[in-house]
Amino acid sequence: MKKALTYLICTAFLLSAIAFAADRPASTTVAGEHGKIGNLKSAKMNARGKVVEVTEKTIKIERKVKNEAEIMEFILDTPVENVVVGDAVKIAYIEKDGSLLASRVVKIMPKKSGKK
Repeated sequence: MKKALTYLICTAFLLSAIAFAADRPASTTVAGEHGKIGNLKSAKMNARGKVVEVTEKTIKIERKVKNEAEIMEFILDTPVENVVVGDAVKIAYIEKDGSLLASRVVKIMPKKSGKK
């Protein structure tokens, strides 16, 4: 009797597990919304280099990548202060519509290496 009751409970458990594991039906989508991607966040990237040219709207830096010099031009949303040609800078930027939009420009201060 106990053996039959155990088999019955195990069978019921297995059948319920199969029922819960079954695929759910796909949600219905409107034809106009199919393939529409909402709210994309673009990745923030960083670049370090020496300033070659600075204007109110743009900044150009020269950076070295794999022993090759590369000039990058960024569009500024606000003019930068205290940055002149020849300074080392770090720029946080995003790529938008094929152009590079600088969100933050930070002047890199050289480390002082002195003995105490």
